[in-house]
Amino acid sequence: MKQVSSLKTAIIISAGLFLSILITQCTKTGVNSDSIDRSFKGTPDSTIFSPFYDVTKINNSDALADVNDNINVKGVLSTIKEYCGISTCHGGPINPKLATYADIRKLVTPGNPEASKLWELITTNNLNKTMPPVNATHELALTDKNVIYTWIKNGAKENPDLADFRPAAIRTITTGCVSGNCHSVITSTGSWARAGLIPGMVATDTTTFAHIRSSSITYYCQLSNVALRNTVWNAYKDSVRKFFSDTVAFASYRPCKTFSTPVTKTSVRGSLSSYDDILMDIMYPKSIRSNSSVVYTDGTGKKYYTKGNFLNATSSLVSRIDSTILLANPFTGVYAASHQGDMAYSDGGLTPSDIALIKAWYFADPNIPDINKYGTGNNGIFKYRKTGTVIIKH
Repeated sequence: MKQVSSLKTAIIISAGLFLSILITQCTKTGVNSDSIDRSFKGTPDSTIFSPFYDVTKINNSDALADVNDNINVKGVLSTIKEYCGISTCHGGPINPKLATYADIRKLVTPGNPEASKLWELITTNNLNKTMPPVNATHELALTDKNVIYTWIKNGAKENPDLADFRPAAIRTITTGCVSGNCHSVITSTGSWARAGLIPGMVATDTTTFAHIRSSSITYYCQLSNVALRNTVWNAYKDSVRKFFSDTVAFASYRPCKTFSTPVTKTSVRGSLSSYDDILMDIMYPKSIRSNSSVVYTDGTGKKYYTKGNFLNATSSLVSRIDSTILLANPFTGVYAASHQGDMAYSDGGLTPSDIALIKAWYFADPNIPDINKYGTGNNGIFKYRKTGTVIIKH
C-alpha cells in the first residue's frame, strides 16, 4: 500500500511540475502570453555593420594589428550564444547546435531574412516555436535583431566584405564628419558664395554658423538657399572632374575655390555629405582643389586657387583620420614627418573601430583608384609609424 501511495504521490508531483512548466512557458513575469509580441518592430538598417565574429582584422593591417586595425563590435555568434547557445540549451544537449558558423548557417537563407529559419525563431509569436523560450525571460534586444537581419540580408558570410564595409563606413563618415555642419555642402559653398566668386550668389544668400567646442569656436559661412546650393555644388563637382580629366584641354573648367585668405576669413571644409562627395575628396583632395593661395591667373586677370596636378597632395581621407600611419605625397613619394590623424578626434569623434571600418572599406572599394591606395607602381603611399610597414597591393 505504501508503494502504491508513493507512486500516486510521484505521479501527482510530476503532473504538477509539468503543469507548472506549461504555465511558465505560456506566461512571462505574470503577463499572459497573448500580450507578448516578438515581431521585429524596427526598420531594417543596412548601414549597421553586422559581422559574424566580434573581431574583424582588416586587410592591409600591420603584421601585429595596430589600434586602428581591428573592428570590434558585437557579432552574430556572440548574440546567438548569449540568447540561445548557453551550455544548458543549444550550446549543450539541445539540438540543433548553435555554437559555430556551420551550425548557424544551416538555419539561414543568405540574402533573405524572411525565408530564414533563424529569423523566424527569434521573431515569431508562436510560443511552440519561439526562441529563446518565453520562460527564459531573455528577449533579444532590437539592436541584436537588427544585426542578425542585416547579416543575413548581406549574404550571411563568415567574414565581411565590401558589401558589409561600405554602407557602414559611409554612414560613419556622413554622420560623424558632417556633424556640427563641418564637412557639409551648406558650409562648403558658403564662403564661396559670400566672396562673390559665382555669378548669381551674393552675401545675403548666406548665414553664419558658430560651431562651439569646449576649447574653441569655429565660424562657418553657410549658403542658406537650398536650391542654389545644390545647383552650385553639383556644378562645382562637375567642373572639378572635368578639369582634372585633362587640365590642358579643359583649363577653362578650373574651379575658383579656396579655403583660406585672401578670399575668406571664415573656416571652410570640403563636403563629405554623400558617397559621391567622399569619392571626389579622395581622388581630388581639398588641398589640391582648394589651395590657400592663388596658383593660377587667367588672361582676364581672374585668380584661381586650384592646382593642376591632383596627385601632388599632402593629405588624404585615411591619413586625416588614422594617427598610426604616415602619408607619402603620391606624386613626389615623400612621406610626411608626422601623422595627420586629428580629424578622427577633433571633428567626428571616431573610435578605433570606426577608423578600422573606414580603412577596410577604403582599400576594398573598386571605385577608389589604386593610385590613391598604393601610389604609383604599387610603391605605397601609406606606412605604419611604429614598424615602417608600407601598405601595398598583394
